[in-house]
Amino acid sequence: MDNQQKINLELLAPARNLESGKLAIEAGADAVYIAGPNFGARQAAGNSLDDIKKLADFAHLFGAKVYLVLNTILFNEEIPQAQKIARTAYDAGVDAYIVQDFGLVNAGLPPLPLFSSTQMNNRTPEQVVFLEELGFSRAILARELSLEQIQKIHSAAPKIALETFVAGALCVSYSGNCYFSQSALNRSANRGACAQLCRQTFTLRDAQGQIMAHDKFLLSLKDLNLGNKLDDLLSSGVTSFKIEGRLKDNAYVANMVSYFRQELDKIINVSEKYQRASLGRVFPSFVPDPAKTFNRGFTEYLISGKIKGSIASLDSQKSLGKFIGKVQKSGRGWLVLDREHKLKNGDGICFLDKNGNLSGAYANAVKEDRILLHRHEEAPVGAELYCNQDLSFEKSATSGLHRAIGLKLVVEEKKGEIFISAQDEQSLKASVSLGVGEIAEKPEAAELAIKEALAKLGETIFYCEETELKWQQPKFFSRSSLNEARRQLVEKLLLLREKSYVREESVMEKTDATYYLKKADYSFNISNDLARDFWESHGVKVEEDALELQMRNGKKPKGKVLMTTKHCLKREFGYCPKNEKSKGGLREPLYLEREGKKYPLNFDCRKCQMEVLDLE
Repeated sequence: MDNQQKINLELLAPARNLESGKLAIEAGADAVYIAGPNFGARQAAGNSLDDIKKLADFAHLFGAKVYLVLNTILFNEEIPQAQKIARTAYDAGVDAYIVQDFGLVNAGLPPLPLFSSTQMNNRTPEQVVFLEELGFSRAILARELSLEQIQKIHSAAPKIALETFVAGALCVSYSGNCYFSQSALNRSANRGACAQLCRQTFTLRDAQGQIMAHDKFLLSLKDLNLGNKLDDLLSSGVTSFKIEGRLKDNAYVANMVSYFRQELDKIINVSEKYQRASLGRVFPSFVPDPAKTFNRGFTEYLISGKIKGSIASLDSQKSLGKFIGKVQKSGRGWLVLDREHKLKNGDGICFLDKNGNLSGAYANAVKEDRILLHRHEEAPVGAELYCNQDLSFEKSATSGLHRAIGLKLVVEEKKGEIFISAQDEQSLKASVSLGVGEIAEKPEAAELAIKEALAKLGETIFYCEETELKWQQPKFFSRSSLNEARRQLVEKLLLLREKSYVREESVMEKTDATYYLKKADYSFNISNDLARDFWESHGVKVEEDALELQMRNGKKPKGKVLMTTKHCLKREFGYCPKNEKSKGGLREPLYLEREGKKYPLNFDCRKCQMEVLDLE
């Protein structure tokens, strides 16, 4: 199959900043997503546009892309600043915009593809069909979807590209429809300021005030890992595989990108249907392992259509790391495991203490089978021990990556003069002259010398796949002349690569597509006049402003649904009515309690979802 007919599979990685973005590209990402100075859904991950230009220049050498995150809702006075950021980022070389606010559709942004953020709550065929009709190039799907639901979306809207999360933190609420942080602390998740209350402890009470769970992380979910579902996602229509983590450290980025690069390449290498969306091969010096960097334990969430086991991390919102064994013996400040391990001095460990709370410590020393802790703490016998900071692994992950584009080199004689030509994976060609040279007294040594010299591409972005010698008889050249020829060849190829990148541009034409819902409440997140005009022009009557705008104008969110989630506490504690082994005697309604405030829970068992309400 011709490469132009193959389907590009994209591995999309988070970029907190320039450094982590370049590291993600080195690890094998086909694209990265990064925020500019403002209006990204993670306020703590903003970047200068100078750094974004540097990242785009680096990514484009490999044919990789950079997507600008503009996925917050905006107030009227912020629209001009968002437009300016978009224009400057366009000049800096970004390849697409990821947006949440529908007001930006008609904001006159530069002609780049628009991606619909998962914050737009893309979880129904009707929603994605509408996006396709508008001219969005891609829909970033809700995390709650099953393979069957994704397939239905793809069948209904086959022209729009589908992107889905395959790894990282799970928002417990439907993305874009979480107002918990806004209600409690006036910090909007839709404006990049989420306080992550879902990662805090709550007490669960029944209708009579009896405690069902005390100070547990009742809304904190495990982390997503769909490494074993990539084939199934492909079959369902997904072509972009996204790793969450713009607030994670570099070791996490390097590890997760390397792991999913490895898994996607397994599929690509045995199929003529698919190809990588960028160029180059990664040469890692470590074996990636998702468990060895930040994770709260893993889940496949709802991808199979049903939740299997517990998806919550009830005992902690912190990273567990990799399970290494159970405590066999212990005393104050030391423990012995029930199996062999590779724990080293300075590594971080954690376990549940006798009160059921996660306790962390450092391995102060590892002597034979005994692990000495840096503080006098006793781990319960039988407790599961995890390594949540493997220092040597993290060092190798962040320093052990090199990505390079393959070259085919030809040494050829033309009219007595020797030329070296190189062709890269994109069929870009460059050539330099070595001169006439001298007839080699030792032909085999001369051939070996020229192959070795040309292959020493070191820290360049190239590596030698093969060298073909086409001369009539071997010639001898000094090492310095070979090195200089190689340097010139690399310079020419780099210049060609810099000039060869062609950015896809796209203009969204106005359409009279009608939305499938006729009324818009606060869940539409309409916070500016452009968004209001957009929805009204597509047949929707706007009855409520965004909750953020309402609260800005002095209104309170009493009675509002603050969070809608597939994570159900009735199910978590064994009271699901759809389960034959369900417990009886549950006294509803149930309440979450935090810092003296109650939050009623509403259960829609027909839809298998739970709502958290604002009572006050």
